[in-house]
Amino acid sequence: MASTCRVLFLFCLTTLALATSPAAARSKQIHLRVYMHDITGGPGQTAVQLVKGPGPAHPSMPGAHFGDTTVIDDALTEGPDAASRAVGRAQGSYMLAGLREPVLIVSMTVALKGGAYNGSTIAVVGQDDVSSAVRELAVAGGTGAFRKATGHVLWRTARMESRDHMVLELDVYATVPGAAAPSDGQGRASVLNTE
Repeated sequence: MASTCRVLFLFCLTTLALATSPAAARSKQIHLRVYMHDITGGPGQTAVQLVKGPGPAHPSMPGAHFGDTTVIDDALTEGPDAASRAVGRAQGSYMLAGLREPVLIVSMTVALKGGAYNGSTIAVVGQDDVSSAVRELAVAGGTGAFRKATGHVLWRTARMESRDHMVLELDVYATVPGAAAPSDGQGRASVLNTE
């Protein structure tokens, strides 16, 4: 019993020391808002279906099949309009993974261009239930200013430009260890559209 108490006490001390370490105190909260333009057909197409799913036809998505897989290289802009300032690309894929529900599994890299985050990336993965107004995906790391980032992305359909052009609003909430992320002095990103 005494050895169990001693181990528990040492564990608590270690946890407390890590939580109050200088590295933990220097972590930075970053909020970025960008707009992703997913264009599945016509001029300027940025999303291409790689695999026509061998599964059954999807009951709530006409023309779609379980397993459909699409690769993307979508433009990221500062505002919802396609003519807004370009801030990077969203590159990766999404797959129809719901047999009955309109659920996609997303795996992509947000590659930022220009400003303080030029050349930095954010890895985004998770479930996109397109029937929900707001979806939450995970920030699973990154590079450059976002190295070892954790957090989440709130993902909304901002508007439909056409049948083939969907604009998604991505609110990225990331925690970056250390003082790696530049800011505007108020804890916000200094380059991309923020709250």
